[in-house]
Amino acid sequence: MNGFSLPLSRGIARVTGAALGPYQSAVVRIGFAGTWLLFLLREFPHRQELYGPAGPWGWNLAKELTADNHAFTVLLWSDGQLWFECFYALAILASAALLLGWRTRTASVLFMVGVLSLQNRSVFVGDGGDNVLHLMSLYLVFTRCGQVWSLDARRAAHAEAARARGERDSADRVGPSLWAVSGLTLVLATCTGRFDNGWLIPALLWTTWAVLGLWWSVGRWVKSREPRILLDVIANVVHNGALFVIMAEACLIYATAGWYKIQGSRWQDGTAVYYPLHLDYFSPWPGLADLMSSSGTIMMVAAYGTVMVQVAFPFTLFNRRVKNVLLVVMMLEHAVIAVVLGLPFFSLAMITADAVFLPTSFLRRLGALVAGARGRIAGRGDRTVPAPRSPEDEPGHRPEGKPRTPEESAEGRVGFTA
Repeated sequence: MNGFSLPLSRGIARVTGAALGPYQSAVVRIGFAGTWLLFLLREFPHRQELYGPAGPWGWNLAKELTADNHAFTVLLWSDGQLWFECFYALAILASAALLLGWRTRTASVLFMVGVLSLQNRSVFVGDGGDNVLHLMSLYLVFTRCGQVWSLDARRAAHAEAARARGERDSADRVGPSLWAVSGLTLVLATCTGRFDNGWLIPALLWTTWAVLGLWWSVGRWVKSREPRILLDVIANVVHNGALFVIMAEACLIYATAGWYKIQGSRWQDGTAVYYPLHLDYFSPWPGLADLMSSSGTIMMVAAYGTVMVQVAFPFTLFNRRVKNVLLVVMMLEHAVIAVVLGLPFFSLAMITADAVFLPTSFLRRLGALVAGARGRIAGRGDRTVPAPRSPEDEPGHRPEGKPRTPEESAEGRVGFTA
């Protein structure tokens, strides 16, 4: 019995004691927020045709469709031009805030509202990448994706350093202000009957708003540590569950895509890749497409290789080395799709979904390289990237057998800041 209970207790302690995958969740946050931000900026001149009230998919048609499928979209609360322009600008700002990790909790909710509202406004605009972004915008709300590589983490580190010097914490006015404005917006939307197409998104918005208020109140007014520890454990469990769902979603996408391809006759005879290369819509570089399709061997290898990689990927998660090799292959494949077929945002979305499986050591080295390059560009002198340290030099390292203290368990976390 002890042989089973000991690993179980360690597993429970690991899931509840910390938000796992801080670098992976940060990459997912940055990747999807950046993808949506680039899309909104690129389509800014065409926003009226895509999502505007006078676009080809008219406001009345969209209203009729959402009444039938109960899709959530704020753009159908009004058919005014000013409302559309303000919301489009808000969607851009929310994406930028989430990309930078500024007030990540509020930014992730606003990012989700922006993605769902614009995509559900015109359901016939988009591709498979939009479907992935649609799902991930929901999952990001449940993650603590601002632990690293964010302005939230930077602000938390400065506050911790100030407390270590004995300085008094300055009152946070931005967080409560955002919470109050969002609460007023929810009250007005609820009282005026705007949430009439379903209960899921309104319930999620109200729950998130209430949790943020509870978190701030406990941290501000409750002197005992137990309520804050309890909320922290719940947040860790929710984050870890959401991160697991993101990984499972990526595996499901590749597995279903691969097995459906196996059933197609064009994939079986190795000619499936040939046909999209000769469609005008997917040929931004006709010369490059003709060069690739001129070789039957290349077409067959591309078709069979795509199927094998997609079917095999979920099974390679049990072998780290094979998984890392396959990740490189899939990312390169999506990069080729972005260039040859002219689908950059689809490829960016899929590469971001793949990045959740990248090893932490690689992401930390990548972050160190970016930080060093940023320091040199900012003119703060030539800085070399520090060599990887041994485990004994890492902060929080404990000798074998030494138990983890509560202070070490809480080290490096970022709370639910509004």
